[in-house]
Amino acid sequence: MLRLDTLSRRFGDTTAVDGVSLEVAAGEFLTLLGPSGCGKTTTLRMVAGFEHPTSGQVWVNGRDVTTLPPQRRDVGMVFQNYALFPHMDVGENVAFGLRARGGRDVDARVQRALERVELAGYARRKVQELSGGQQQRVALARALAPEPPLLLLDEPLSNLDAALRERTRTEIRALLKELGMTAVFVTHDQEEAFALSDRIAVLDRGRLQQLDTPEELYARPANPFVAAFLGRANFFPGTVERDEGGALVCRLASGPRWRALGEAPVGSAIRLMVRPEALRLVAADEGAVGGRVLDRRFAGAATFFRVELADGSEALLQGGPSDASPGDTVHLAPAGPAVAYAEPA
Repeated sequence: MLRLDTLSRRFGDTTAVDGVSLEVAAGEFLTLLGPSGCGKTTTLRMVAGFEHPTSGQVWVNGRDVTTLPPQRRDVGMVFQNYALFPHMDVGENVAFGLRARGGRDVDARVQRALERVELAGYARRKVQELSGGQQQRVALARALAPEPPLLLLDEPLSNLDAALRERTRTEIRALLKELGMTAVFVTHDQEEAFALSDRIAVLDRGRLQQLDTPEELYARPANPFVAAFLGRANFFPGTVERDEGGALVCRLASGPRWRALGEAPVGSAIRLMVRPEALRLVAADEGAVGGRVLDRRFAGAATFFRVELADGSEALLQGGPSDASPGDTVHLAPAGPAVAYAEPA
């Protein structure tokens, strides 16, 4: 449904998007995720036609739309600030795109779009009379009314409070899946990306770092940036060894050998990434790292321990109930394989 071929956008000496290539299948929900300034919104605006690529191509539904204006791309868009017209009522806002395209049966299609977002009966309401959540639904209805094959959403939930945001994202995913619509969603919130997406494209400084399912991104991040951006991560320095069966293990600077995922030559320096929930408190043995508890924080279903290791670094552990308290000596070991990243030469 969507293909980007080495898409780039420069503003003077600044490269906002740097050679991004990806494909989105029909019916797929893809999220562009990354920190502020990583190029995700610029990428979305190039797909919509509001920004023109410096180089590369945009294909929508088999058509090269790189040079086409927005109204000829057959793409719907929901903006971060909703971009509703205050002098129009709800129905007129939803009908705007239909009338601009010269569509037929406008009133019926407006009614159908409002019903889809659970705003039937709101057509004659003024936009100013609506709550933020209702305005967001009007913006979504306006984008859905022309029934485009591709829907673009630029952080449309950022202006909602936490509870409404969570409920709305669930409703959006359910609605788009019901309609079989392809969507590209922009956010900097990894929890939101995990909740909504079939796949996630992680961007940093204009470059695509990894494109995969939420589960694979979290379990096997491609590099330390992805690991740290997608949740909490501990990093331990070490060197590569092989166990008796030939599997990769990491010899930590403090001595223990921990199993690892990844590829690196024997003897090379690596950073070993372990998620807080993949660490556990154990009795002292040759496979554990010793440390001192700096802080213990109870968070309902889990307890977090901040531990100072012998080399002065810190590790975060997420576990169940424990008697360990600040000041206590503890020992940490992984509950499963960690991920090894080769240190730059």
